[in-house]
Amino acid sequence: MIDLAQIKQKIQQTFSPLFLEIDDESQAHAGHSGAVIGEITHLRITICSEYFNELSKIKQHRSINECLKDELNSGLHALALKTYNTQQWEKVNHG
Repeated sequence: MIDLAQIKQKIQQTFSPLFLEIDDESQAHAGHSGAVIGEITHLRITICSEYFNELSKIKQHRSINECLKDELNSGLHALALKTYNTQQWEKVNHG
């Protein structure tokens, strides 16, 4: 069973995010492939971290997938990721 608190803790320990938002979108995917009623199967994660400053967008996403590999192998079906390095975050939030 997927535990949101554990996911949040793993992400915080790995990336020390300046911003982190995790939304459970599992119910919106009911009836779709990979969805299981009552289980966490689909997450949307928005994160800003200095960890991403020297990484391409693909490497940012891969690093989150690696961090959550146990969950992805245990029923977490989909991650929608919005990752930002600190410069990108400043542009988005302070234009």
